[in-house]
Amino acid sequence: MPLPPIWVRRLVIAPAVVVLAAAVLITVPVWLVLALLASPLVPGHLRVPRLVLAAILYLLWDAAALVVLAVLWVASGFGAKIRNPWFQRAHYVVTGKFLAILFWFAKWALHLTVDVVGTDPDTALPGRPEIVVSRHAGPGDSFILIHALTNWFQREPRIVLKATLQWDPAVDVLLNRLPNRFITPGRTGTSTLEQQIGETAYGLDDNDAFVIFPEGGNFTPRRRTSAIARLRARGLADAAERAENLRHVLPPKPGGLFSAIDAAPDAGVIFVAHTGLDRMLTVADVWQELPMDKRLVMKFWSVPPEEVPTGEEERVAWLYDWWERIDAWIEENRPAFRPLSTDWTARKSAPSDAGR
Repeated sequence: MPLPPIWVRRLVIAPAVVVLAAAVLITVPVWLVLALLASPLVPGHLRVPRLVLAAILYLLWDAAALVVLAVLWVASGFGAKIRNPWFQRAHYVVTGKFLAILFWFAKWALHLTVDVVGTDPDTALPGRPEIVVSRHAGPGDSFILIHALTNWFQREPRIVLKATLQWDPAVDVLLNRLPNRFITPGRTGTSTLEQQIGETAYGLDDNDAFVIFPEGGNFTPRRRTSAIARLRARGLADAAERAENLRHVLPPKPGGLFSAIDAAPDAGVIFVAHTGLDRMLTVADVWQELPMDKRLVMKFWSVPPEEVPTGEEERVAWLYDWWERIDAWIEENRPAFRPLSTDWTARKSAPSDAGR
């Protein structure tokens, strides 16, 4: 479905979300009673009420963010000063606060915990811009990564995202006010995706983190097969052969990442892997796995700028070397399969956030 024009998103969809949230808030007891009545029909102890509660909390979160963003818009002279440094910083603060609230919801309602291992963007070389290169797998992994960068490592992220995420009104309004880039593959206007990404990465300062997902989408076996076939069709036999050895990640698309590196030559590169949401590939998988009761493990590796290759072929080989390392780490750290339990309280509770 094509994305509606911006005036529809601002004047129709966003206000409708606020009105809907108010109506749901007034009728919360009704929704919870209905969820409790439906609970015996669905496997899992209190599974339906937990999911309904999570949906209600997300709707209220979205509406509250829109109200705060509307206040900032008015305070900025109805948008006239929205791009000046003070209001940009205010929007980053709002980003951090609302992601912290969202993450608290996830921990409370879905029993999600996150452990971080390895180097992080502060202990590597504090005061240096970073290009954060992450795998993409499972619902919400980008939210968790941005939460970590903003609230744990005090970074101001710039993100490359799919344009379809603008269907979420709060994401749409907030991220369009900051130096992020929504992209639609195949519809780039007069510039290429690589040019757009390079423009977004240009001018990073010491507390910025440019975030990119070079796979271009969440991992699925079908996407992996299609990506390898495309590499072969383009005559990239070596890349296709290396991609066939990757079992848990899609072959990376190097163009956007290399444009970001060229635009920010003083930035280090941080590679990010994670496990815990891997099995949630389809709507059916999400329904089977939710409510989560999961432990997400994130691994960071830091590469200083002087160790990033400069030649095109060397960079491609370097990127695939890292992707193979990430793939191997995922294989070693994948959570053991657990059938859906009928009593989530009997499961062994996951460790709390490591050092956070």
